[in-house]
Amino acid sequence: MNIDYSWQQGELEILMAIGLTTLGFITYWFISLSEAVKRTIKKKYSTEKTLIIWVLFQKQIGVLFLGIIPAICCFTFIGHSWSFYGVSLQNFGLSMLYFLGLSLVLVPLTLYSARKPDTIATYPQIRVLNWTPKLVAINSLNWVLYLLAYEFLFRGILLLVLVPILGVWTAIIVNVSIYSITHIPKGVKETISAIPFGFVLCLITLDTGTIWVAFLAHVVLALTNDFGALYFNPKMQIVAK
Repeated sequence: MNIDYSWQQGELEILMAIGLTTLGFITYWFISLSEAVKRTIKKKYSTEKTLIIWVLFQKQIGVLFLGIIPAICCFTFIGHSWSFYGVSLQNFGLSMLYFLGLSLVLVPLTLYSARKPDTIATYPQIRVLNWTPKLVAINSLNWVLYLLAYEFLFRGILLLVLVPILGVWTAIIVNVSIYSITHIPKGVKETISAIPFGFVLCLITLDTGTIWVAFLAHVVLALTNDFGALYFNPKMQIVAK
């Protein structure tokens, strides 16, 4: 069999899209779970502050390796404008309609799930008992930044870069497959639910040409889950300080 090892048209884009997603997530995952980093934080701060700083550190590492570094690599090696990666205001009205429709489904389902013991045992990720308005704001902001980076990588790079090369359905299959695999550490329920959710987000992203619906839907899902679980957890409360 004669094999042509030369670079073919579009292979650099495929390598960047899949490679940046894979390496970015692997690097983010292992650094964010580093026991050495966690021990360093524990040495400097109290138990409660450690619980807060550790989760915020994980989110900020995600912003770096899922968003900033992939963006720099894409603009350096394959170019294109921000709008190519879905960062634009085109189809704003359509995006808002999609977002409202998704919210009407996601919020009730998430609040229902937030009552369950397994959700309360896991969320919110910051496991402090007394939440001040400042902590609520900081937690929300870090979720927003993390999910912006996350959706830029998964829908902006992994989907929108691959569609012109692989075609719509192959690009969606690749996207949803990797997206669901990244949820394996969170358990069977989240891994399976990521398949239809990821599929819908891909279709909406392609229809609108932007990542905003996927991003906003993810923010609503994360914050409703976090603060719903906080509300239903009898041991946790929001205190005025």
